[in-house]
Amino acid sequence: MGSGWRRYLRPQDVVWLLLFSALAFLSPEPGPTAPALLVAVGVVQVLEPRIGAKAAIVLQLALCYGLLWEAGLNSSFFIVLLFPVISSAINFGVRGTVLTTLAACAIYLSFLALIDWSTQTLYREDWFELSIRTMLYPVSGFLTYQLAEANREKTRKLQAAAEELAEANRHLQEAQAEIRRSERLAALGQLTAGLAHELRNPLGTMKTSAELLSRQVSSESEIAREMAGYIASEVDRTNSLITRFLDFAKPANMRLQKGDLAALLDRVVERFGREKSGAMASVTVFKNYSPDIPPVAFDEQLLERALLNLVVNAAQASPGGGVITVKTRRVETTTGPAVEVAIIDRGIGIQRKDLESIFNPFFTTKSDGVGLGLAIVSKIIDEHGGQIAVESTPGEGSVFRVYLPVR
Repeated sequence: MGSGWRRYLRPQDVVWLLLFSALAFLSPEPGPTAPALLVAVGVVQVLEPRIGAKAAIVLQLALCYGLLWEAGLNSSFFIVLLFPVISSAINFGVRGTVLTTLAACAIYLSFLALIDWSTQTLYREDWFELSIRTMLYPVSGFLTYQLAEANREKTRKLQAAAEELAEANRHLQEAQAEIRRSERLAALGQLTAGLAHELRNPLGTMKTSAELLSRQVSSESEIAREMAGYIASEVDRTNSLITRFLDFAKPANMRLQKGDLAALLDRVVERFGREKSGAMASVTVFKNYSPDIPPVAFDEQLLERALLNLVVNAAQASPGGGVITVKTRRVETTTGPAVEVAIIDRGIGIQRKDLESIFNPFFTTKSDGVGLGLAIVSKIIDEHGGQIAVESTPGEGSVFRVYLPVR
């Protein structure tokens, strides 16, 4: 409760009100008009942040004209016209400052028209005093504008530096996340490779034994034959899974050659069209290739496999009759020029909490998934010296972006 008033009345507002109240009390001009107008100028000064600088400047110019009306050129309140001039220099650029300064000069000099030249004469010292008073407005406006512009420039530089620091911090966090992911991949890769090799030998023995059992049992023992068939099929499925583990764990034998990325993507789309089935059969793929893509060094077999995996994942996330867009363009990354391949779908999207984990091995949201598909894709892209990123909004779709360096 004690600090609530500060939302409506700042400490400097109290100073303004006290200053103008004191001027109103000490006003040498007779009548209540001048003190009331002085207090009004102070109130407008206090309300400037709430009503806006333009409205406050217009009101102050009008109030200043009323203040000067009684005494005209001889009024001691000519100096109050400095408030709208200074406020304009602080809040606006050169144009606003010049317009307000001209308005202030025009208001003050307009009282020359009220002089009865038949009875009054302005001597040289009077004209000098008039010139000094009038020059006070442009000089004050110019100096205030210079000071305000220097502060604005300093603010812009600080803001630009803060944005650069924020961008550098973001890149640092991304690099740290990439290092952590690489370390997890390396450790899991070593574990997976050793485990896979140890499992293959007993699996081979199990399959051979199941096949021998199937041939040896009598034809009347259908249950034994069926069980032997189950054992053989499950061993084959486990062997397939182990092969995928090894694909993830073993170092890739990269054969980088410069080639046409658009042609590779065409093969990916064509292969997807041949292999899609079930709910994916009605999914359509649109191609949007940039014409200025240079040749890129890649391993044709590995990169085709990675991009096909992304297209298949996009199709699985898309509704029936959905559309996938494969888009390319040339971009600049923190490591230099690169080619971006974007796989865009309008499917179910990915939950925000899962975005950081989808490239981790064994992480999956599919009931029948193993969690190695995107981990292998990420590994292939890493070995190409590239990067992979994802943007996703649940219920709206996802965009997987692959960046391949232009060497």
